[in-house]
Amino acid sequence: MNRRRLLLTAAAATAAPPALAARPAPRLSIKTFAELKTPLPLPYDEAADAVVDRARTQARRQGKRLLIDLGGNWCPDCRILAATMALPELDRFMKAHFVTVMVDVGRFDRNLQIPARYGVTSRLPGVPALMVIDPKSDRLLNPGNFSALSNARDMSPQALADWIAGWAA
Repeated sequence: MNRRRLLLTAAAATAAPPALAARPAPRLSIKTFAELKTPLPLPYDEAADAVVDRARTQARRQGKRLLIDLGGNWCPDCRILAATMALPELDRFMKAHFVTVMVDVGRFDRNLQIPARYGVTSRLPGVPALMVIDPKSDRLLNPGNFSALSNARDMSPQALADWIAGWAA
């Protein structure tokens, strides 16, 4: 195993969420991102502030977590994550445990009031950045760990699903 792969494997291991009341991720039907349907989606909404408030209300009402996916349509890792989350087996899991909002942060210059609401006022360390929010307290549950998937291309689809499942309500 070369040094870069070893470092990426170590980084992915440290990116794992704490074992709260984690739910097992569904087994994905793909092994590599090359198997994703193309073209990859362009999922990010440029005007998402009001959408976040509505999604938080919906998550609170449904007893789910709010998942705010900060990214940009220019970002390959963001598009890979979105396509992986759209796989039928992961999509079902996501809908059962999260209300998800895709927020376009442009090139780190748009909609930054959303991460700031949760105490993230410095430049995002990378995208995609997944902020897991408790909708009852409106508290960020994964501070310091929200950019763990910014290297999505270097992970496996199952590793992405496992990370997300670790934050499920």
